[in-house]
Amino acid sequence: MNILLKSVTIVNGNNKDLHKKKKDILIKNGTIEAIATKIDPPAKTKIIEKDNMHVSIGWFDSGVSFGEPGYEERETIENGLMTAAKSGFTDVILNTSSTPTPDSASDIVFLKNASKNLLTKLHPLGNLTANGESEALAELYDMKNSGAVGFYDFKHPISNANLLKIALQYAQNFDGLIFSFPLDRNISGKGIVNEGVTSTRLGLKGIPALAEELQIARDLFILEYTGGKLFIPTISTANAVKLVADAKKKGLEVYCSVAAHNLTITDEALEDFNTKYKVMPPLRTSTDTKALIKGVKNGTIDLITSDHTPLNVELKHVEFDNADFGSIGLESIFGMLNNILDIEDTIAQLSKGREIFNVDPPKLEIGQPANLTLFDPEITYNFTQDHIHSTSKNALATGRQMKGKVIGTVANNQLVINE
Repeated sequence: MNILLKSVTIVNGNNKDLHKKKKDILIKNGTIEAIATKIDPPAKTKIIEKDNMHVSIGWFDSGVSFGEPGYEERETIENGLMTAAKSGFTDVILNTSSTPTPDSASDIVFLKNASKNLLTKLHPLGNLTANGESEALAELYDMKNSGAVGFYDFKHPISNANLLKIALQYAQNFDGLIFSFPLDRNISGKGIVNEGVTSTRLGLKGIPALAEELQIARDLFILEYTGGKLFIPTISTANAVKLVADAKKKGLEVYCSVAAHNLTITDEALEDFNTKYKVMPPLRTSTDTKALIKGVKNGTIDLITSDHTPLNVELKHVEFDNADFGSIGLESIFGMLNNILDIEDTIAQLSKGREIFNVDPPKLEIGQPANLTLFDPEITYNFTQDHIHSTSKNALATGRQMKGKVIGTVANNQLVINE
């Protein structure tokens, strides 16, 4: 398949010769054939020409959940990856949120086979513990050899400190990446929102910031003792940023992410008890969001994730106390981030991080495989259900003003365009 991208503005911070330049890009059979001011299309070439079209290397999300296997009604792998492609993502890390959860080599092989030959590439995580029960380590080495890029009991904190210690020590034998969700259940108790003025006023049980920070402090002490590679997903408090920054200054190999909604929305959104805002970790205060944004800009926070979590409608359309945690976010992450960061920082954040998972980053260069995201950074619109591609519709972004829209993606010799 031949594709000609006409008059696209290149956003590529790593290549000063191309950055902010308007060029034509010719792609032949999945490879970038030419980049020039004007290219005459060969025969049988699909021409893509849109107003104010920009291009960058394909985007990367370090934390998405689908439903398959077990919850196909929420999201199949195929539709989930199509949603990712339409949202600008050419690589995604898949959380261990299915049932059964992937805790063996055969489970990892199933996930990779189910995603073969699609535009967006899926990189699965495996469970850290057998069945995600936090009692015994899963088959980490076998899963690594089958393609698992890390090990995570999705949203389940590791209560047994010795288990984390053993995991970090063992995984060093094969360069394994260990995830630890930052929550101390003894502190959080039955909390469902951030503990503070808003939770008190609304009469909702609170989760103190201490529950996150205490777990992070413990995990970092263990990491300092054992060595190894630790990933702390979706931090949400100001002190969590400080703890990670201090650990990095010590030279510890620790990485962390933040959910886009924790950067852009505070717990004040809970005023009408809308369950779309019930997420884990919970929405925090403006003090936290400011610290998180600063952590993103100074590099303390390595990655911004959509934390895409599809849920059945009946799990959200209930009383706030009984609703499940989670929101889809692939379709809205670009428009949300582009509201708080400039376009170059937004694209840099959406494009970075593959190296943490030993995934080769794409290059926008002649002779390289075309792995590209097309977007308009200036268009503004109100995000509605019509903008959702996911089977599930539990989006906390609905009703919010967005800046920037994805036009499409090119990868794996395939093209997806949003019409």
